[in-house]
Amino acid sequence: MKRRSTMVIAFLLSFFLSLIPFSGNVINAVTPAAVVPVSGLSFTQGVKKTVLENGLTVLTKEVHTAPVVSVQVWYKVGSRNEGKGESGISHQLEHLMFKGTKERPVQFGRLFSALGSQFNAFTSYDETAYFGTVQRDKLEALLILEADRMKNALVGAEQLTSEKRVVISELQGYENSPSYRLNRAVMKAAFPNRAYGLSVGGTKADVEKFTVEQVRNYYQTYYSPDNATLVITGDFATEPVLKAVKESFGKLTKNQKSTVDSQKPTPPTTSNSQASTPIVLKEPGSAALLYVVYPLPDIQHPDVPAIDVMDAILTGGRSSRLYQALVESGLASSVGGSPAELIEPGWYEIEATAAPGQKLEKIAQVLQTSLSELQQKGVSAAELNRAKTILQASFVLGNQDISSQASQLGYNQTVAGDYKYIERYLAAIAKVTPEDVQRVAKTYLVPAKKTIGFFEPTQPDGEAGTSSSGSGRTVENFSPGQPVDPAELAKYLPPASSSTGSNQQPLPQQFSLANGLRVLLLPDRSLPTINISGQIDAGTEFDSNQKAGLALLTAENLMNGTETKNALALAQTLEDRGTSLEFSPSREGVSISGEGLSANLPVLVQTLADVLQNANFPDDQLELSRQRALTNVKVQLDDPSTLARRVFQQAIYPESHPFHSFSTEASLKSITRDDVLNFYRQHYRPDTTTIALVGDFDPAKVKDLFNQAFTKWQAEGKPPGLNLPKVPLPKTSTRLNKVIPGKAEAVTYIGYNGISRKDPRFYAALVLNQILGGDTLSSRLGTEVRDRLGLTYGIYSGFAAGINPGPFLIEMQTAPTDAQKAIASTLALLKQLREQGITESELNTAKRSITNSYPVELANPSEVANIILNNAVLGLSPAEIREFPRRIQAVNMTQIQQVIKDLIQPENVVIVTAGPGETASK
Repeated sequence: MKRRSTMVIAFLLSFFLSLIPFSGNVINAVTPAAVVPVSGLSFTQGVKKTVLENGLTVLTKEVHTAPVVSVQVWYKVGSRNEGKGESGISHQLEHLMFKGTKERPVQFGRLFSALGSQFNAFTSYDETAYFGTVQRDKLEALLILEADRMKNALVGAEQLTSEKRVVISELQGYENSPSYRLNRAVMKAAFPNRAYGLSVGGTKADVEKFTVEQVRNYYQTYYSPDNATLVITGDFATEPVLKAVKESFGKLTKNQKSTVDSQKPTPPTTSNSQASTPIVLKEPGSAALLYVVYPLPDIQHPDVPAIDVMDAILTGGRSSRLYQALVESGLASSVGGSPAELIEPGWYEIEATAAPGQKLEKIAQVLQTSLSELQQKGVSAAELNRAKTILQASFVLGNQDISSQASQLGYNQTVAGDYKYIERYLAAIAKVTPEDVQRVAKTYLVPAKKTIGFFEPTQPDGEAGTSSSGSGRTVENFSPGQPVDPAELAKYLPPASSSTGSNQQPLPQQFSLANGLRVLLLPDRSLPTINISGQIDAGTEFDSNQKAGLALLTAENLMNGTETKNALALAQTLEDRGTSLEFSPSREGVSISGEGLSANLPVLVQTLADVLQNANFPDDQLELSRQRALTNVKVQLDDPSTLARRVFQQAIYPESHPFHSFSTEASLKSITRDDVLNFYRQHYRPDTTTIALVGDFDPAKVKDLFNQAFTKWQAEGKPPGLNLPKVPLPKTSTRLNKVIPGKAEAVTYIGYNGISRKDPRFYAALVLNQILGGDTLSSRLGTEVRDRLGLTYGIYSGFAAGINPGPFLIEMQTAPTDAQKAIASTLALLKQLREQGITESELNTAKRSITNSYPVELANPSEVANIILNNAVLGLSPAEIREFPRRIQAVNMTQIQQVIKDLIQPENVVIVTAGPGETASK
């Protein structure tokens, strides 16, 4: 029973909880350690359920760990409810819910942003949900806004015409993904007569035909209090909040149309009868893909817990069966699985990406052999315990913040029909036997019932098509509308209650070992969890163009073996306890991320110490990781977003600059094991490593633990350094186009080199960016290019300010025919900003938005660990975590004017567009 992200159409982001397998390979088995159980932890303890007279279900849960609250509204309607010709109408309506109401005819994203809310929405198969997390004094304001749009949303011709174009842009963006196209073909064949067989976002053909009356009727049918669940979690007192809920939502009436009668489930059908014959898509692309689905029962079926344990055994980590059979063997670059247990009977999916040169038919054969072995021989006690621990720990770790806790409650109430479902589910997981797993494998993984698909790329080697370039400006003469006046917007904002006081953010303790290793500690006893965030100064900035990918291969091979443990032993040491430890390289360092239950902190730290000091980089594992990297390069070159960013970066930075280098097939193939060993010995040093821990621990014991684990780690001489050349602005505007055959949407980057994080202009630049493009729904760019013109699904701007200056950039996704106009619109907005500046009202609103949302970030332990780490790595004071809001509030108009003068240069931009050929300049 996992909240799923597969094929879910999210308005901005989807936030489903799922198990994320380790990437990597396995070798021989080891004996698992004893499982540390999670005792005395209840997900629903303290939850109060209230049903209003109008049928609205209200779930409240007080969580007083941070001064924030999460408000979510879950409607029991999704693509499952759509009839013929209505494919995608649930998703279309979700977009329209942000277009304003009769009393507040303004973009709701601007209202949420003004409150400092971290907000979003998504549409899925069974549900549509809207959610926001704010400081506690903004709780009643969120309730008023959500109640308003439950009944009074503007669903008119103007709103529908504008948002149709945005939705189609979003759908066409998904068309860029070969895996999306393959999944859609397989699902349609597997469930030809059911709504689950269609993509949640719908079809372009249906979306184009939606009428105002059609969408309005759908809204009036399903958006009713008796078809919704309101979830509130966080720092509040229950009784006053329930009073506020009754005042805002209690006055809403039920819809006259029967939501019960209109939600009759479609009779389930079996898969198509051509199960043994793969569906084959031969289209432009990069990597070969496999996707297979098997029918499953609905979420209420007693087999669900055993099915989820089976999935964890098959795909839950690098010690899982399918990783051993497919990834470790070199057949596949990746493999994953996920059960969809929904209101109606769902499915189990398995997907794999072929390694270079490997045949999908062979992968399918080995996959079937692995499933047959599970059915015939069953599972061991060790596998069963590991799978149960992974599942149990994933729910604890995935619910550390109040937003995730609210989502868990909303999902269970809406889809499973009871917010307490998770307690019964986890209790049932604990009782699953080896016989149960073997039985469900035999029952549901039946070859005759599967539907399988292959994606066979027709474009060799994932190389981008021909490109054209030119300098100069776009020819359209575009005049942007006047910026939205925040003072005008403010009259639609509900009042916020008086804050009951502010929590003083605790500061981390900091200490250094004798070898120079820095450690930052911030105890948080609210949950029995631990979050580790770290960085080693061994990023891709140390790559040469000839050996680009060296930092990547070194980082990705750390977990492939040490002097005392092989890859599988390392994996099982962690997976037996439901913990994770991962390394990922970026420009300025290798990121360390780890999490687990607090009882397993010693194992997590000891494993980290072992791989940082004793990694031995086995030849076979290095070669497998090289093959995965080669596959990733092909995928990147076939993706408009990653290709455009690569070309954009290389256009800004000269070849002599570290930010210019990107992995290529030639550079990856040139890297030897000696190269990796030398890079590891030179750059993996204690005096260039910083580690932050947030969670349930005793600081004194952690200091002892680190001293014992890392005391032998020593480095000689001074750490490697870089002297980066200064990067000037381009002398003129430059336009580059990269053509990728077979794509539906274009992605454009606009910008140039910017500033570093320690630049004294950073805080003013951050405030300015909030106004310009910090949020696609509330910014000037979003208001003009997305909302008014409907040219893009999403447009953002940002300063990539790190230790060194990174790019200022604007990113957007458009239809190929809209790219030119969107670029012209964006440049006109930059010129308007340059010539007219901003208003005092915009400045104050942007500062409030940033400072109001900051406490929300601090309410997530994982995010706090990242903030503490980044501040330390960037050379900022430990007090920055507390001082940041004050520094934002101190920004004044003079500073903003200087930043506009210094950093907004519309005449000197680099413009890169990647996508279909028709995006090229005429």
